[in-house]
Amino acid sequence: MSATALAELIRARQPCVVLTGAGVSTESGIPDFRSPTGLWARFDPLEYGSIQAFRRNPVKVWGFYRPRIAMLTEAEPNPAHHALAELERLGFVRAVVTQNIDLLHVRAGSREVVEVHGSIRTSSCPDCGTAYPLERVLELLDEAEAPACPACDGILKPDVVFFGELLPVAAIDRAFELARQARLLLVVGSALEVYPVAGMPLETIGAGGELAIVNRGATDFDGRASLRIVEPAGEVLPVLADALRRRRA
Repeated sequence: MSATALAELIRARQPCVVLTGAGVSTESGIPDFRSPTGLWARFDPLEYGSIQAFRRNPVKVWGFYRPRIAMLTEAEPNPAHHALAELERLGFVRAVVTQNIDLLHVRAGSREVVEVHGSIRTSSCPDCGTAYPLERVLELLDEAEAPACPACDGILKPDVVFFGELLPVAAIDRAFELARQARLLLVVGSALEVYPVAGMPLETIGAGGELAIVNRGATDFDGRASLRIVEPAGEVLPVLADALRRRRA
């Protein structure tokens, strides 16, 4: 019934924009960072995930990221990713704004994806600015503990947002523009704790839109949501897509 109610809300409140967080990708076997059992509960983020730590000791930081990037490249999109891609094809989702860096939305077939925290798609050299695709970075990691820039020998940095770095301006501007234009913001798998992205619901609500949340845990915006579903995204979204597909047929 919850997925059915969400389907009716999406049909009635167009355009719909989706904001996704780590809870979408955990169902693909990718651990989150911020939960009580997440990576930052075991590793100090300022020691392994900050730009200051990278500048101080990039080889140490790569020692943390290297196995995780390998894991991300091996992960596969799950039913939630595929359902969102189908909803976009059917015309029910205008865009996906994601806090995830794993490229799984793109690999599932979503076309309009805004990656507000960057992605593992490329790594760039802080010294000369040359960017390298993931495939080349993986080749360099096969040769050394940290990937050295073939152009100048500087240590590459993954093009993800580290603590202490600003979010990519174009991406965050686009995300907030989409939020203001949305008549429905559907939040999936995010606790809405990391700002400024967690402020997107305020943009939608402030512009007269509504908020729906699919998340297994509580969020600070639960009381402002028109609909809240406390179930795994990989179970809810395929049912949602099926309901909207049948109504479209």
